[in-house]
This record gives sequence, C-alpha cells and structure tokens, in this order.
Amino acid sequence: MRLSLRQNFLPPSASPSPSPCLSSTLIAAPILSFQCFKDSKQRIKKMFNQIELSVSSYDTAWVAMVPSPTSHRNPCFPACLNWLLDNQLPNGSWGPCRPHPLLIKDTLSSTLACVLALRRWGVGEEHMTKGLRFIESHFGSASDESQLTPIGFDIIFSGMVEYAKDLNLNLPLRSTDIDALFHKRDLQLRRENSKGREAYLAYVSEGIGKHQDWEMVMKYQRQNGSLFNSPSATAATLSHLPNSGCLRYLTALLDKFENAVPTLHPFHVFPRLWMVETVESLGIGQHFREEITSVLDETYRCWLQGEEEIFLDLPTCALAFRILRVNGYDVSSEALAGFAEEHFFNSLGGYLKDLDAVIELFRASQMIIHPNEQLLEKHISWTSHFLKQELSNTSKCAYKHKQNIMQKVNDALEFPHYASLERLVYRRNIVNYDVDDTRMLKSSYSSLSIGNKDFLRLAVEDFNACQSVYREELKQLERWVREKRLDNLKFARQKLAYCYFSAAATLCSPQLSDARLTWAKNGVLTTVVDDFFDVGGSEDELLNLIQLVEKHDLDVSIACCSEEVEIIYSALDNTISEIGEKAIAWQGRNIKTHVSEIWLDLLRSMLQEAQWSKEKAVPTVNEYMRNGYISFALGPIILPALYFVGPRLSEAVVKSGEYSLLFRHVSTCGRLLNDIHSFKRESMEGKLNAVSLHIIHGTNSVTEDHVNQELKHLIEERRRELHRLVLQKNDSIVPRQCKELFWKMSKVLHLFYMKDDGFTSHEMANAVKAVIHEPILVDQL
Repeated sequence: MRLSLRQNFLPPSASPSPSPCLSSTLIAAPILSFQCFKDSKQRIKKMFNQIELSVSSYDTAWVAMVPSPTSHRNPCFPACLNWLLDNQLPNGSWGPCRPHPLLIKDTLSSTLACVLALRRWGVGEEHMTKGLRFIESHFGSASDESQLTPIGFDIIFSGMVEYAKDLNLNLPLRSTDIDALFHKRDLQLRRENSKGREAYLAYVSEGIGKHQDWEMVMKYQRQNGSLFNSPSATAATLSHLPNSGCLRYLTALLDKFENAVPTLHPFHVFPRLWMVETVESLGIGQHFREEITSVLDETYRCWLQGEEEIFLDLPTCALAFRILRVNGYDVSSEALAGFAEEHFFNSLGGYLKDLDAVIELFRASQMIIHPNEQLLEKHISWTSHFLKQELSNTSKCAYKHKQNIMQKVNDALEFPHYASLERLVYRRNIVNYDVDDTRMLKSSYSSLSIGNKDFLRLAVEDFNACQSVYREELKQLERWVREKRLDNLKFARQKLAYCYFSAAATLCSPQLSDARLTWAKNGVLTTVVDDFFDVGGSEDELLNLIQLVEKHDLDVSIACCSEEVEIIYSALDNTISEIGEKAIAWQGRNIKTHVSEIWLDLLRSMLQEAQWSKEKAVPTVNEYMRNGYISFALGPIILPALYFVGPRLSEAVVKSGEYSLLFRHVSTCGRLLNDIHSFKRESMEGKLNAVSLHIIHGTNSVTEDHVNQELKHLIEERRRELHRLVLQKNDSIVPRQCKELFWKMSKVLHLFYMKDDGFTSHEMANAVKAVIHEPILVDQL
C-alpha cells in the first residue's frame, strides 16, 4: 500500500535540508547553477550506495515489548525501550517526526504501542500520561474514513486496547467508543475464510494477541526468521511463542540499527531498483550509468541466488524482472508464476488489493519476448481487468491520496510500454513526481532513495535544457524547408513539426543532434515524396525523379522535367550528400551511396504501387507486403540515423540478416497499423491495401473485423519479435544503441495509431508543445 504526501516524514537525522536551488518560478537552463546541478548529481550517486529508511516507532515499541528469554521480567531489547523514552514528540505522540493531518491514525497506533511498551516494563510514567492525552484528544480520527489507514488498523488498535486492559492501563476512552472499535474488529475477523485472509491475520498478529493461532502464523516464517519481514509481527510472535528464528531476526535487526527499527526489513533490493526506475523514468539516467549498472548486476546476482527479498515480494520481483529484461539480462518469466491470479488473491497482497503490486506486475508482464510466454499473457489479462475495475470503482473518489494512486492506474493502462515516447513519459513523471514519497504498511515509512527533491531538481533542469536545444534545431529545420523551397509544393503536407517531434521525443540526448536532424529531414522528404507519388506527380515526373536519383550527376536545370521534380530532387540530393559527409566524423567513411540506395528502394516501391493503381491490378497479399513494408517509407528515416547514434557500423553489419530483420519487423508493423486505420478512406478512394486484399483473396465469409483481428495479431507478433531482437545480447552484431532506434520508431507508430481515429491533430499539437515548446514550471510540481 502506498501514499504520496507533500510533507517529509524522515527522522530528523535523515531529513534533507531545504534546497536553495529550487525556485518558485520557471526553471530554465540558465537559472540553476552548474554547481547546484553537480551537487544534486553527487547526492543522488551517494544514495545508490546507502539506503536510508525512516524509523518506525510503532515497530520499535513492539520489539521493546519482547521479554528476555532468560527472564520475562526484563526486556529482551532494552535499547528499544530507551529509544522510546528519548523520542516522544512534544505533543505527546510517537510516530512520523513531521505529523501530517492525514496520518493521525498512524500516529494514534504508534503512540498507543509506545505507551503499552512503557507500561509493560513500568517505566516512563510522565511519557505515558502525555501519550494518553494525545490519544484522548485525537481519538475521533480513528473512525475518520478520509484518513490514511495503516494496514490492519481496526484489528491492531482494538487489540492494543484489549492489551491495555490486561496491563491495568486505563485508557481515556468512552466505553461506547471502545465498543465501536471492537465491533469493527469483529466484523473483520468474521470475514469469509481464505488463504489471503489467513496471511493477513498472521501479518497483524500483534492485534490478535492471545487469541491468535500461533501454529498457523509460523507457516509464514521466512528463512531469515521473520514473519513477512515485519519487526512488529515477528516481535509479537516471539512474545507469545519462543522461537530461535524470530529471536535471531530481531537480534540481527538491532545489531544493524542499534536502538530502533524500521517497519520493514530487509529492504535493500527494491529501493535501489526504484532509484534506477526513477532516474530512467525522469530522463536523467544518462548521468548515472555506472551506478545503474552496479545495481543491475547486484540485482541479477540476487535473482540467480533466488533471494527471498525478491521472490516473495510481488512489487520487487516484478520490478526486478522488468528492469533486468529491458537491460538485456537473461531472466525467465517463470519467476512470476507464483503471482498468477489465483495465487495473488490467496496472498497478503491480494487480500489487501495492493494496487502498486498489480501495476508493477501489469507493466512487467508486457515484457513478452518469447512466443511461449503464455504466463505473461495471462498476467496481462487479469491485471488489466483488475486495474480497470478499481479505476471504475474509485473514479469519483474525493480523497487526494486515492486520486494519486488512481492516476498511476490510469497511466499504466493508457500508456503501454510499446506506445510510450520517452520525452512525453519524462514530462508526465516529472509533473506527477512526489518529492516526499511516504508509503504505508502497518505504519508509514519513507526513504530518501524513493522520494527526493534532488531527483526532481535534476530532472527539471535536464528537461528544460534539452528543450532549449530542440527549439533551436526546429528553427534550423524551418529555415531548411524554406531554403529548399519545399513549402512551395502545394500538393505536399507540411508536417515538419510532427517529423521533428518524433525525433526529439525519442532521440533525447543533446549529443544526438545529427541523428535528430537526419531523422526529421528525411521524415519531411518522405512525406513530400509520398504525396508526389500519390497525388502530385505524373508518371513521367515519377520516372524522371527516380532516374535523377539513380544517376545523381545530371545537370538538374536540363534533366528535370518540371519545377516540382527539380525542387524535390535538389532537396533530396543535397540532403543525401550532407548526411554522407556528416557521417565521416561518426563513421570514418562517407555513407552517401548507402543512403542513395535506401532512397531508391523507397522510390521504386512507391512507383510499383502507383503502377498497380493505374493498371487496376490486384496483387497477392504477399506481393503487396513485400513491396509495402518498404513503401511505408521508414527506410530513409531510420537507417541513415543509425550512423549518428555512436557505434561504428561496418558494411557487414549493414548487410546482415539481423539488420534487415529489424527493419522488416518495424516497417511491417507500421504498414499494417496504417492499413487498418486507413482502410475505409482508401476503399472510398479506390485504393487497395492489406485489409482489402485479405478480404478479396479470402473466402466470402471473411469480414473487415475478422481481417483486422488477424492483422492486429500479426502486428503483436512482429512487435514482440522486434523487442526480442533489440534486447538480445547473444548472436547479435547490431549495436544495442542502433537496435534501440528501431524500437523507438515502433513506439512512435503505435502511439500514432493507438486510437481508432489515430493520433488526432489536437493531441499531436499538445504533444509537440509538451516536448518542444513548453518548459516545465515549478508551480506545476
């Protein structure tokens, strides 16, 4: 269970000091100093190596209540008792060091536990008095539904009230209020039996006390001796049932933390993975490559060793699986078998309807790269259904903390990983980022590594700095369009902003300027050429253009049969030459010949389609697709840009089967996505495409819906095979940075065609503004 607040709840020793670097006005590149930027990076680097977790006064109190195994008159862990005496807050409570109005239940529970611990050992009379006054004055919050509720609160708090009676401690509560507490507890205890409920009752053992079935509880003991990695549940168990494992766990805990404990331990793998997820999802991962690699290598080692911290915790296991697989580590999806629908709902997380856990499993399950991963298919099915139901049930919730988690659910469902463009993801995550990400189990907890202003500060600075680069590049491209007279071609769609957006939204690093400009210029030219072959040019002009590109050394003023051909060819020839020369710095050789060949393949495929249309020919589906994946026009956009992302590409790589297969898969996906969405329009225009050809060559019973389903299945297969090739390390000769470009283009295509009506002009215009024109304002955060 998770909550997000705007208040920091770390103990004073771990709480970050207010930063002078975060302004309340627009954060643009010049405003934040280089030193501030550098300091934030250094602090984050240190966090990767040191996980700081807030102290839980609630759990510390329960550990303090454990009697010594040699004398039940003395505490086993007196240091915890002393910590309680030293850490009562001025208002008489124990709990979060910076109390928040929504955490009163948490504070009530922590305060009562601390009072019971002091009463158990007969110390701190004045502390108890102040604590009881706090409970009396704030008890109304115990039944406030708008409050954030610790797990098991109704059972645990009423159980502590009952324990107070056993200790002859008079609580300043009315008998009617106590009766109401017990009534709510009894309702929970009478719920229908299930494995999930059994795990839940074991987890909240301290609230059941002497009525607990301790033999049942011990079924949930872990290898480290704990119950659910919970100090409070383990301490309660040890208080009622001597157990060497429980004692070993708590002793090790105090050896590590000295005199106070967190609410969860061990807690090492998840926060480090979450830092990797955070810096990557905020767009600042490039600053921490060494740290990320270290975390991934360590996590993979834990994965291979089968550590419980990963495999018994759904969010950790799902997050580890997704991040490791995305980064090319060999991890089997069978590790997620224990979280099948029936197993999940028979677990503690399932009983609690842990939305964060389900979101992580939903996202992890989209990482299908093998054809036999039916397990992940099933996970996608039940998790998406579950999340949609929760979204529907909570759609009108008025409480902000509920709205926050529902926003996460909505984003997970609306933006699948294969249709999420990096810069849009970064912006959304920056705007929604909580600098103090406090989470809730039986008590609240927080960590600098999970929510921190340094992450946000660095992300905003980086985003706005990159955006200023994009705006300058777009101005440069606008001048290029005018200089090449492309805006004079009345038949051609003017899509410069969209072409550049697709480059900037995926090729994000400022250092990739040549790749972005190459991608965008060729995107503009493919649009112009497509319109020329479709509506703007005669057959003679089309043949003339192809002849010019084939020979490329003719006198343009004599060889061009029209002004339109001259404009297009001049722009094309100039761009091909420019790309060839620029590549020398990156590749050590001129690639003009290869770029020319890419363009010729496209022009000839477009001519073939034009001839089919003129002759009213009906090609077979295979003939159409052999030509159609090239005529979809991704070749000039993706393939030249590969030369500008870093690695050198030899002739052997460019001519390899792997290279060709990557291009074929992404282009096939694009062709089929386009044909599905353009079928009705093209049918009215008398044009054939993949959908109409499947209907023509199929049986009489073949319908548009049937064909669309078949083609969508084929798209999914090709997309997953593309993803597998991108992530594959063994037997791969195409560098990973280059393979990523094919996957990025696939994301662009899936976003554009995600909705039935495509990526509408309104949505597209907003996306362009978000990525290129509108800096992030601090007031938005």
